Order: sequence, then structure tokens, then C-alpha cells
Amino acid sequence: MNQIKTGALIRRLRTESGLTQLKLAEKLNVSDKAISKWERGLGCPDVSLLGELSKVLGVELEKPLSGELGENSALGGNMKKLLFYVCPECGNIITSMTATPVCCCGKKLTALKAQKAPESECPIIELVENEYFFTTAHPMEREHYISFVAFLNDDTLHFKKLYPQWDVQIRFPRLARGRLYWYCTNHGLFYTFM
Repeated sequence: MNQIKTGALIRRLRTESGLTQLKLAEKLNVSDKAISKWERGLGCPDVSLLGELSKVLGVELEKPLSGELGENSALGGNMKKLLFYVCPECGNIITSMTATPVCCCGKKLTALKAQKAPESECPIIELVENEYFFTTAHPMEREHYISFVAFLNDDTLHFKKLYPQWDVQIRFPRLARGRLYWYCTNHGLFYTFM
């Protein structure tokens, strides 16, 4: 751990948050002299303070220790490389345009790897009244079901959340070509081109 980098990051985040050293010190129950010492790289916060410090500064727990935020590079408007994350504990679904640290239920998540669906697994997709109508015979049981369906093209994401024991009958607006994704809780993320 580099105390100089850690101190510089704490100072940067504190000023971005509009906090004085005294205000930050009050929130952490330490002296403003301790904050000054950290920011000058002459010491580091005690491990017991890291959780509250990261919460007050609005960053992940390990960021103050590393001294870097690790910003992602800016992307253009192309969403074709959108990543999907699903929490195995609560089923929360998170999307991101770039690989990024994603946590849920206290665990780091890994982006799902989409696999091209074999013909036997592809849903039935029909054009009805200028919309795509998506149906499937996939079992929708409590332990094995399609959790979500998403249609994605260059600049648009249409997302539908599904639940066990529901019939799968979804309509998406007819848009330019794109990919249709669906996530099976037992077999993972699939896609097909539309």
C-alpha cells in the first residue's frame, strides 16, 4: 500500500464530496489532524475505519487502500458488448457496457458468458403487428426457469424480467437487427440473432 497515493485519493474524494477535513473527521469519529495526516501520506486509516470511510466517500472498500479508482475508459454509443451479471444469491440482474467490478450480496460477480443457442434451444420468434413475439416451451419451474429476456442492438436495450411458473409470452418492438438474449437459471446465458 502506498500511503502517498492513498492520502491523495482520500483528499480528492473528500473535496469532490464537498467535505472539509473537520466534517470528514466528525463522520468517522476521528480528529481532523488524523485526516490531515492521512492526506499528507504520513499514515493510513485504521482498518476498522475503512468500511465507514468508503461509505462516506462513496467508493468500494478496497479503493482507499489501493490509492486508485481504476476508472473505465469511455465507450462510444455501441451497446453490442453489453455484459450481464446475475447474483446467485438473490437473482439480482446487473448490466454494464464494460467489464467492471460488480458486487451483490457481498460477493464479486463475474460477467455471464453468452453462448449461441443451438437450434433445439431457440425460442419461437414471430412477427405480430410490427412487433416480435417471443415464446418458448422452456420449463418455468421454481428451480429451473428463464429469468430474463433482452433484445439488444447498437443503441437500445429492451429487457423483460420473468418469474417461475409464468408463461413465457413476450413482445418486443420491431427494431433494427440485433441480438436476443435469455438467461436460464440452470444452463446460463444464450443468444440468437434477429
